[in-house]
Formats: sequence, C-alpha cells, structure tokens
Amino acid sequence: MFVEVKDIAGLLLPGQTLLGLDLGSKTIGMAISDPAMRIASPIGTVKRTKFTKDMAELAKKIELHNVGGLIFGMPLNMDGTQGPRAQSTRQFAWNLKHNGMDLPIALWDERLSTAAVERVLIEQADMNRKRRSEVVDKAAASYILQGALDFIIETM
Repeated sequence: MFVEVKDIAGLLLPGQTLLGLDLGSKTIGMAISDPAMRIASPIGTVKRTKFTKDMAELAKKIELHNVGGLIFGMPLNMDGTQGPRAQSTRQFAWNLKHNGMDLPIALWDERLSTAAVERVLIEQADMNRKRRSEVVDKAAASYILQGALDFIIETM
C-alpha cells in the first residue's frame, strides 16, 4: 500500500508537488514541496476533529497545491520499533487510501523532528512557548518533508 520514499517522485505528473504531514493527536502539520522537489515550505495545520472532516481539509490543500503524493512523518521509537503513535499514523494513511484519496503515500522516519524544530525555534527565533506551540506542527512537517526531499535528490 505504501511506496518507498525514493520512488514517490517518479509517480508524480509534471508540476505536481508533495505534501508532508506531521500527524499529531490534536493537529496535522502540513508542508508543501516546490514542483522541482528541492524545498519544503510549511503551509499550516489542520485542527483534528473527525476523520471525514480532517480528510476534507486535506483534500482542499491537495487540490490547491497540485499535490501528487503524500509523505507522512512516521513516529518510530528511538530503537526503531513502532509504538501506538506509529500505528495510528499507518491507520490514518490507510483510511485515506480506502476512502478515495488515490495518491501514493510514503512514510518517513520522523524521530526527534519536533524536538529539533523546537530547539531551533527557541535558540534562533527566540520564540516563547505559546508562539512555538502555534508553529511547531507545520515546522515539523516541513522538517520531515525536507528530509525526504533531500533523500529523494540523493537517490536520483
């Protein structure tokens, strides 16, 4: 059901982009690639409610940004095993596929992405806790997507 990250770019039509997703329990952070698959940019968050509403919000972004594939951050445990959060991410992606979202989906190891983003926001942007909480999910999605894009470029 899932494709390898290294293969996803070859499944896109010319001009299509990738949407990076950081699936949290309260929000879904989103980032978009440029059509050349070089740069990830944060585009916002979706506040999670019911699956059908979450899917509808994602569908709007997919259409708006000419998305041809999805990269989900996969929250693996530090030892590489999959815990409840990883299972939840797989289930969400599976639900998208089986409810009509016919796009290739790849999973990217996101260990420590949120921690890395928070550190940057504290050290370089000097953001307070409230402001960080407003931007960390979309920044984490951008961090995840950029890692996947860098890997795609390396394997081409």
